[in-house]
Formats: sequence, C-alpha cells, structure tokens
Amino acid sequence: MTAIRVDASTLRVEFPAWEAMMAGRSQYSVAYAAISRVELLPGWSAEVLGVRSGLVVSGRIKLGTFRHPSGVRRLVAMRRGLPLLRIGLAGQEFDELLLSDVDAPRIHHAIAKEVRR
Repeated sequence: MTAIRVDASTLRVEFPAWEAMMAGRSQYSVAYAAISRVELLPGWSAEVLGVRSGLVVSGRIKLGTFRHPSGVRRLVAMRRGLPLLRIGLAGQEFDELLLSDVDAPRIHHAIAKEVRR
C-alpha cells in the first residue's frame, strides 16, 4: 500500500512494487514550500479525474496519474474506505495529489501547520 511520509520540510509518497508500475514512479517528494493548500476529506472523491495512466478498479481503488480536461494534472492513490488528503501544489510536475491513508488526519495536521507559516 502507498506510504506517505512527512518530516520537517518534505512530504514523500512511496509506491511499493506493483503500485510503482501503475504510478509510473517508486516515489514522489515535494517540499512544504510548494504546497499551496491541504484538505482532509472523509473519503473517496467521486469527481471526474480525467484521462488516466494507471489503474482504476471501479469503486475500490484509483492509482496513477490523471489529467483533467481543464489541464489539472494529478497524482492519485485513492482507496475506498480511507480518509483522503487533497494537496494543492504550485510549480510542480503535478497540480494536485489525492492520497488515501489511514493516518490522513495526522498527516494533514503535520502539513497544515507548515503550510500556514
């Protein structure tokens, strides 16, 4: 399962084995300075994400990169039943990260206090 790590200045998303193939990378890191916003949502986002490169198992998992018709590019690792982080980025390869994690509330708190500074 995708792992989200936070330290004093960086958010790192690590994709193990088969997930790395679907995401097109084994990890993605971003400095807090590049995070424009962070939201904690109770779960799965049903919005249209756009054209994908990766895996979608309807109603269960979305994993990979998605480009919305509006041009928004997202790195997605969503699983049904887990809280969701929506992280806006500025000046990065992706415009937004959509990440599910059992520890999403703790991760949100760690990032949000840094982003507000």
